[in-house]
Order: sequence, then structure tokens, then C-alpha cells
Amino acid sequence: MTEQVKKLSPRRRARECAVQTLYSWAISKNAPEEIELNFIVDQDDEMKGVDMPYFRKLFRQTVNNVDVVDSTMAPYLDRNTAELDPIECAILRLAVYELKFELDVPYKVVINEAIEVAKVFGAEESHKYINGVLDKIAPALSRK
Repeated sequence: MTEQVKKLSPRRRARECAVQTLYSWAISKNAPEEIELNFIVDQDDEMKGVDMPYFRKLFRQTVNNVDVVDSTMAPYLDRNTAELDPIECAILRLAVYELKFELDVPYKVVINEAIEVAKVFGAEESHKYINGVLDKIAPALSRK
């Protein structure tokens, strides 16, 4: 495990893992249970610093609510979800799920975490796009 990974909070690691599994699910179209299990097995050593219950909740509930999540973010996108970069779509889906359903997590935390995850996994400027979209969605969900 790298030093940088060790320093990340268990919840940040859970979000990173959830984004990776959401990406795999969107690309492969395999069953969510299969994606989750394979990810945990493949990433065994890296899973030690992860808030596992939160990771599972984020992944499972984002998948279970993907239609609601997608319809929530659709008005704020400059293209439909099918045209988004798959990793950006995964990050946005996770963040919108958290904004809409995890009301105990402050909206600023959700947005900041999404930006930081985008800096790790997204294209060079994707964090700016993620920030712009989420900054419009949060007030619409009465989170500002």
C-alpha cells in the first residue's frame, strides 16, 4: 500500500472504490454483486484502509437508484449520461447519490470528495466539470 493511500480517510477510500466499481459496472454490464465481489478479491491488499460498509452502501445504493440519480443530474449536464466520459459519469452518479440520499454528509464534503476523486481518476480537467455540475445540483436538492 502506498503512503498516499494510507493517509486517505476510510470514507475517501470507500468513495474511490465505489467509483471504480461503478465504472466497471457501467462498462461491463455485469451483475453488481459480481462486480463488487471481484473488485474486493482483486484489490484485497488495498481494501484494508476502506470503510467497507460505506463502500458497499455507496456502490449498491447508487446502482439501485441509478435511474433516479441520472434523472436528477440530467438537467444540469451539457450532454446525456451516455455521452459522458465513463469515469466522470461514475463520479457524478456517486456524488448525486450522496447529495440526494446521504443527508448526514454535508454537501460541501460531497462536492469536495468528488473533485478529489476526479483529480485521481478523471481526465486532466474533469474535476472542474464535476465541480460545475455538482455546484448546480446541490442547491436544487436544497443542500445549500
